[in-house]
Amino acid sequence: MIKAIFFDIDNTLFSHTTHHIPESTITAIHALKQKDILLFTATGRPLSAMLNLITDLPFDGYITLNGQICLDQKQELIYHAPIRQPDADYIVSAFTRKEIHATIIEKDKIYSNFAKESFDQDVTAPVPPIGAYTGGDIYQLIVFGDDTAFHTLMSHLPGCKMTRWNTYGADVISKDGGKVVGLRHFLEHFHLRQDEVMAFGDAENDIDMLRFAGVGIAMGNADSAVKEQADYITEDIDSDGIYLALKHYGVI
Repeated sequence: MIKAIFFDIDNTLFSHTTHHIPESTITAIHALKQKDILLFTATGRPLSAMLNLITDLPFDGYITLNGQICLDQKQELIYHAPIRQPDADYIVSAFTRKEIHATIIEKDKIYSNFAKESFDQDVTAPVPPIGAYTGGDIYQLIVFGDDTAFHTLMSHLPGCKMTRWNTYGADVISKDGGKVVGLRHFLEHFHLRQDEVMAFGDAENDIDMLRFAGVGIAMGNADSAVKEQADYITEDIDSDGIYLALKHYGVI
C-alpha cells in the first residue's frame, strides 16, 4: 500500500512548456491528501526557488538541493549535509576567479558569478544577481558549461558528484548525497517502509530515487536513461502523466 509519494519538480510537477502545474496534477494531489497519503518534493532547487511554483499545494516535507537539505512541513530542518573541505575551498577559488559559470547555494543565500545574458547557451534555470561569496557552508554548486568544463571541474572535486538537469546545466553535491539520502531520512522520520513509497521523476538526478522507491515512475518526457530504470513509464507532464499513473496503480 502506498503511503508516501515523492515528486521531482521541474518537468515532473511543473511544466517548462506551459509554466504551470497541470490541472490534472493539482486534482491528483488533493485527491491523495483526501486519502492521507504523505506528499513530498524531491528537487535540485533550493527552497526559495521552489515555493512560488507549488503555492497552496499541501506538501508534508521538502527534499531540496538533491537531498542536501531536508525540511519538514513547517520548513524546519530534518537533515543537512554541506560539501566538505577541501572540495568547498576549490569551489570558492574557481568561483571567485570565474573559472566556471556557477551559482553557489548556502542554506539561506545564493551567489552567482555571471549574468544570465552573458551565457551563450540556453539556460532555463533562474540565475540570481551576481554576488560575492561570503563564507557560509556550501550545499550545492550549480554549474553551466559543456562536457570539457564539467570534466575539468570534477577532476578537482574528489568528494563530490555531478548530475545534469539539461545539456548545459548540472548540480554538484557531496559524493555521498542525493535524493535517496533525503528519502531515507523521511522514511525514518515518518516510520515508513521502502515498499510504501512511490516516486516520480524525469531527469538524471531522479534515477537513484526511482530505483529506490517501491514504485518508481518516469514521466513520458523523461530522459531515456531514466525510463530504463523506472518501474513504469507514464505519459508526458502536459498529457496528464502524474494523474494517469496514479490511476493506473489505483492510488486515486
